[in-house]
Amino acid sequence: MDLKPGAGGQRVNRLVDPFAQISYHFLQFLWRTLHLLVSLWYLQVSMVQMIEGFLISSGLVKRYGALDIDKVRYLAIVVDSEEAYQISKVIQLLKWVEDMGVKHLCLYDSKGVLKTNKKTIMESLNNAMPFEEAVEKDVLLDQKQMTVEFASSSDGKEAITRAANVLFMKYLKYAKTGVGKEEPCFTEDQMDEALKAIGYKGPEPDLLLIYGPVRCHLGFSPWRLRYTEMVHMGPLRYMNLGSLKKAIHRFTTVQQNYGT
Repeated sequence: MDLKPGAGGQRVNRLVDPFAQISYHFLQFLWRTLHLLVSLWYLQVSMVQMIEGFLISSGLVKRYGALDIDKVRYLAIVVDSEEAYQISKVIQLLKWVEDMGVKHLCLYDSKGVLKTNKKTIMESLNNAMPFEEAVEKDVLLDQKQMTVEFASSSDGKEAITRAANVLFMKYLKYAKTGVGKEEPCFTEDQMDEALKAIGYKGPEPDLLLIYGPVRCHLGFSPWRLRYTEMVHMGPLRYMNLGSLKKAIHRFTTVQQNYGT
């Protein structure tokens, strides 16, 4: 009895191939349908937020008129680097923040676009001064001006490198004296002390507003975000005063437990 090799396999392939194609097209249809539904949902949410922001900005919604701005001791604004080139938009946003009475602000983008345009931004504000200048003059507690700190991801990388070097040198010193021969184990508290020692332990923001297409802090120094509340505000081009007021109002009306 002669058996033709591959004949049975060909029959199986003829049966399997149509089923695989049907499964593939069904899963593709299911994925596209799900993607469409999610996109429509986010579009609806965005439209509702834009309408609500317009109503708040126009003063038709009174509940956001009075803000207990003193509860926002330090505000951070994170802008996507691609959108950070819209300097006029950034300046308008900072003017709104300044008019609300915020006294300490950190402005961040990962590539340092805003830091490069620091002079232009500061000259456009009515009553503000750079954060490092306020530290040098010891006027951080002066409530007459808003202090503005400019930050980028390079600050965080440099800080980690220098802090790690401080910890390594400390361990090396102990190793040479014969104290602490066990394997090095650095704790969060030790890293915190090292960052303070090199001057990179900046204030921790109470509230961080993120302007950009993605919902993350875009590389903002994580050791400054232990108790920070983060709010995604959407793309910078869609910013409005109403959404800003709503985000700050919500923060000031919610009890902060700070990990307790």
